Order: sequence, then C-alpha cells, then structure tokens
Amino acid sequence: MNLFDRRKIDDDVWEELEELLISADVGVATTGKLIGKVKQKANDENLDGSQVGSVLQQEMVNILSIPPREESSNAPSPKVILLVGVNGSGKTTSIAKLAYKMKEEGKSVLLAAADTFRAAAIDQLKKQGERVGVDVIAHQPGADPGAVVYDALQAAESRHIDIVIIDTAGRLHTKYNLMEELKKVRRVAAKLDETAPHEVILVLDATTGQNGLSQAKYFTEAVGVTGIFLAKLDGTAKGGIVLAICDELSVPIQLIGVGEGLEDMVRFEAKAFVEALCS
Repeated sequence: MNLFDRRKIDDDVWEELEELLISADVGVATTGKLIGKVKQKANDENLDGSQVGSVLQQEMVNILSIPPREESSNAPSPKVILLVGVNGSGKTTSIAKLAYKMKEEGKSVLLAAADTFRAAAIDQLKKQGERVGVDVIAHQPGADPGAVVYDALQAAESRHIDIVIIDTAGRLHTKYNLMEELKKVRRVAAKLDETAPHEVILVLDATTGQNGLSQAKYFTEAVGVTGIFLAKLDGTAKGGIVLAICDELSVPIQLIGVGEGLEDMVRFEAKAFVEALCS
C-alpha cells in the first residue's frame, strides 16, 4: 500500500485506505472499525506512514486470530466432519484435499454423498473418492440425505473408520429448504453420536466477495459453522471478506485451498494472509 510511504497522514490517506479495504472485500462495517482503531492509535502516538501501515496489519491479524474450537480429550470415533457451502464454491475438491491430508496422516477416511439433489454431485464425489483412494457411501439421486448419513456412520462404525466427511447440498436459492435439510443431516448424525458432527466446515470461494458474509451467516445460523475452508485463493482472489466474517461471526479460518492438486491446501496463517492482502 504505497499511501503509507507518505510521512504525513491526512484525511486523503484515510479515504484512500477506506477505498482500498472495501475494494479488497473487507466489508464496510469492518473497514470502518479497522480505520477507527488505526486512526486513534496514529493520533495518540503521532505515528508516521510506515508505522500506520504496521498498526493496520497488526489490527487485521488480531481480527483473524480466532482460536479453533478445542477438541475433547476423548477423541470421538469416528470423527464426523460436515462440509457445507453453496454450489460452485469448490466444496467437492476441498473434501478431496481434506481426505488426502488425513490419509497422509495415517487416518482411515470414509466419504458420505449427502448432496442427493444433484446426480452430478454424487458422481463428482465418487470420482474424488477414487482419486484419493477412499470409499464413498452413496444412494440414488433424490434419496433422503439423512439416510445416506445414517448408512455412512453405520458403515464407519463397523469398519472402524477414523473420520467420516459428509458432503451436503448447496442450493442457496432455496434457502429455507436447504437449511432445513442441513439441520436434519445434523440431527441424524447426533442420533448415533450426540456430540456429532464434531466439526462443521464452511467452504467459501475466495472470489465471492460480499456474498461470502451472507453465506457464512446463513450456514452458521443453520448448522453452527466451526471453521472456514477458503477455496480458490489463487490468481486474482483477494479473500478480504474473511476479515468481515471473523469480525462479525467469530468463526475461525482454518484452511486455504491454493490450487487444483490434492496437496494444494495449507493451514491458515493470519500474518501471512494479511501480508499478502496488503502487498
């Protein structure tokens, strides 16, 4: 951000900074909060441009540094992870990356094709299962997603599987029906293990901009999102919307997808993310 090369920080700089943050999808409310904090500190401590830039980055890191939910010392078996997100967000590819990483760590993984609305979704998950080398529990298109989840959890128990990853539908244009379906999937999982699902990960397309905040609100309201997988963070994607999500919903960003390969997934690092966003 070249505006911090100036020694004098005046109203023009604050206005330019506001425009930059909003254009990076940080969101109006979070941008206002960030600038308010940085401006206060700049005035109190008489900071120059380079110092203001550092303070801004630190304030961003503070917003993004939400600790993940603590896991119980009695690890559940199987661990149930619900993956949610709108169609086209990169959910199926993200499931494959997650399954691949867990397999690399020596865990056994089973996938559940609970997006039964689209035949293509079932086929895509089966292909990803083959790609990773894990089994997929699936029913016919149009089947009850709850029944798929029930069968997957029963299979996982009998096969002594460590982790079950559940794919779900993402038809946000039928918001009410989708959210009710997700709540049902959650209830079915809880019937077999009252602590399940143990994680609910929202897959968010990094290019989605302000829509990302409303998506995060809908899914958090319906199924209690515990973490975010930021997909497609390569090329021109800014991903600044995660600042607004962390600020307004206190949901931690856990993982980032940075390419098409199975290994193209990294743990989220707030400092590195902010440096890339501000470069």
